[in-house]
Amino acid sequence: MTAILTRKRIWGWWAFDWASQPYNTLVLTFIFGPYFAQVVTESLAGQGMELGVAKAQAQAYWGVGLTVSGIFIAVMAPILGAFADSTGKRMPWVWLFSVMYAVGAWMLWYTEPGSFDVITTLVFFGIGLIGMEFATIFTNAMLPSLGTKDEIGKISGTGWAWGYVGGVIALAIMLVLFQAGGTGKTMIGIDPVLGLDPATKADTRAVGPLTSIWYVVFMVPFFLWVKDTPDPNHKPYKVGMALRDLWATIISLPRHPSLLAYLGGSMFYRDALNGMYTFGGIYAFGVLDWSIMEVGIFGIVAALTGALFAWIGGKADFRFGPKPVIVTCIVVLLFTAIMVVGISRETVFGVPVAEGSALPDILFYVAGGLIGAAGGSLQAASRTMVVRQSNPERMTEAFGLYALSGKATTFLAPALIALASDMSGSQRFGITPLIGLFLVGLILLVWVKPEGEPSKWSAAS
Repeated sequence: MTAILTRKRIWGWWAFDWASQPYNTLVLTFIFGPYFAQVVTESLAGQGMELGVAKAQAQAYWGVGLTVSGIFIAVMAPILGAFADSTGKRMPWVWLFSVMYAVGAWMLWYTEPGSFDVITTLVFFGIGLIGMEFATIFTNAMLPSLGTKDEIGKISGTGWAWGYVGGVIALAIMLVLFQAGGTGKTMIGIDPVLGLDPATKADTRAVGPLTSIWYVVFMVPFFLWVKDTPDPNHKPYKVGMALRDLWATIISLPRHPSLLAYLGGSMFYRDALNGMYTFGGIYAFGVLDWSIMEVGIFGIVAALTGALFAWIGGKADFRFGPKPVIVTCIVVLLFTAIMVVGISRETVFGVPVAEGSALPDILFYVAGGLIGAAGGSLQAASRTMVVRQSNPERMTEAFGLYALSGKATTFLAPALIALASDMSGSQRFGITPLIGLFLVGLILLVWVKPEGEPSKWSAAS
């Protein structure tokens, strides 16, 4: 009976990855992000702004929205994590942030081009993004309770793979039933279902309700099978105590150089990866002149490879540990960033291509496959590494600090991309800072011990 309950708890935990992934896949990257850029670009160009400048400005607005949300997440994540660890309560927070996710996603329906407002749209988007990120912190903190130290890498990788599969299916549903292409038909040649009118972009705005409903439906197994584990040794429900515990952890970081180096390294390589995800669709829209339909197909390729290699990466994590997986993935992403910079509609690595050539498109699809493959494995192995590096008694706090390190420089990739774009006058060369961020993250991993420093945490407790 215990084995069955444990297995159900793992499947329930995996359900969160499946339920939440569409916010990343559909909203952040492949459907709503490019839609935002398209609407804002057309609006600015209609006001007389030069097209290339309008595209850059739209990208900048998107970056500002991500930065504001990221700062809020960075500030609050470790505080909420410490509070949850001090009280032993995680599920109430998952409920709260799930509501934010569902509401924020649903409200994206109300972004019709005729009444489109940049600030309101970014507020809706930010509410959902904050809900997703915070819910992820609290569910990630449950990972150590799902298996042994050797098993959690496989569990994490499989969960991330399920997330990508969920993202693929949700994206496929979007393209097959809702999203109209240039002909006004969906991918399978039918009118958008439910009478959605492409003229009002209802076919695209439907991504909000679809993402919201998907999350609500598929979180049911999580809430049925995953429960807080009672711990009689937890401290009273006091905010002050939680903050003191958090401060004690922060000032102790220099005494844990492996964890400190890992948080620093992951801060840079995750920022670079998020830059690839966040600006990938907008990049394809601006540099290769892809439609939202084409960006969506690109997303399916990336998500499929992500699902497969997150699962493979989990197996590799189980056998070799998370650090070799992380290093390998960063090297692949570094190569991919260089590859993306070398691709434009007119040239490939400086060599001119014939007008109408499919080579730039093919290479960008290959890049998408590599980003999905390496990105999925990297994120799954990264949360396993958090468990190995951290104090087992303060795991939610640890994932809060992990979120903080991931968001502390959330402005960096968008800001550097904007700066590089302005200085070069090229959206393509604007991506070059990602190469430097991956390199810094890779270098800092030199000081990370594969198994962490468990003896120091034991001595501290």
